[in-house]
Amino acid sequence: MKILVGMSGGVDSSVTALLLKQQGHEVIGATMAIWGDRGVKEQLKDKLPKTHGACFGPDEKEDIEEARKIAEEIGIPFHVFDCAKQYEEIVLDNFKKEYLSGHTPNPCIWCNSLIKFNVLPSLAKANGIEFDKFATGHYTRIEKNGERYILKRGANPKKDQSYFLYRLKQEQLANIMTPLGNYTKEEIREIATKNGLSVAEKPDSQDFYAGDYNELLGVEEKIGNIVDLNGKVLGTHKGIWNYTIGQRKGVGVSSTEPLYVLELRKDTNEVVIGPKDKTMKDTLKASDLNWIIPPASNKLENVQAKFRSTQQPVGVSIELDGNDMIVRFNDMQKSIAIGQSVVIYDGDLVLGGGIITEVV
Repeated sequence: MKILVGMSGGVDSSVTALLLKQQGHEVIGATMAIWGDRGVKEQLKDKLPKTHGACFGPDEKEDIEEARKIAEEIGIPFHVFDCAKQYEEIVLDNFKKEYLSGHTPNPCIWCNSLIKFNVLPSLAKANGIEFDKFATGHYTRIEKNGERYILKRGANPKKDQSYFLYRLKQEQLANIMTPLGNYTKEEIREIATKNGLSVAEKPDSQDFYAGDYNELLGVEEKIGNIVDLNGKVLGTHKGIWNYTIGQRKGVGVSSTEPLYVLELRKDTNEVVIGPKDKTMKDTLKASDLNWIIPPASNKLENVQAKFRSTQQPVGVSIELDGNDMIVRFNDMQKSIAIGQSVVIYDGDLVLGGGIITEVV
């Protein structure tokens, strides 16, 4: 087949391209440029750590050149497509809106479904590049089951990245390959080393942005109160977007017991803090659902869910109401935040998920 591989300059996507070529496919490398000519570029240039810790940053050109170098090492053509405008409108605008509302968004989820697996291959085709499949270095497995394409967790639970891909549609899954789904990270680095790839020991990206989120939000300080559950004022803050649910360090209030962020109130501009036990909840509501495997009824039992990419799925029961769902965890969970995604599993199968809108 003729396969377009999304290359980031990292070891995973590089080995993906290598393996597919070794299997006899005609491989083409493609990288998306998303930083653009941002006004903050020059002022941040000397401040930010290199984007080896992130996928979005002012030294993007270095990663693109690294991807180009790898393509040359493998012996495949390489193209760069400017996705900055779409990234700004789809990912960053949502990120800003959610953070300023006191929510905790996951920009990587929007980037994957709407930019990496949509805009990038579409731009490639629009520029005359023909290909049969689009491949990435995600640690997931995509299979066809009857008439539907299904998404499964990566075989190595420690590296599974299915959480980030739950919003993919059937037409996308039908045209995607994720060759690393049955490998461990150690095996991938070993393959890169044996084949002399220069990125064999390159560190993984840890976040979507390496700097201070305030640099992206571009808003003035908004002084408000830090309060306890009874409304007693304990201190002040400079913007609710500087806090996340469950945060303990840097809260800015001294106490004889550890205090955690429990709630971010946009309407009153308050940060609510309290003891650890108050961070524990067992029920959430999610909307804007996407189902890879549509439920057969409005109730799901004996399934699992997680609301952070690093979690292992835990037992839940689910009630559906149109494009909303109520997820009840079998055990109490710490620091569930509005804006996060909750993803539903049945063993290794990704059933679907949605955006958390309420925590009870």
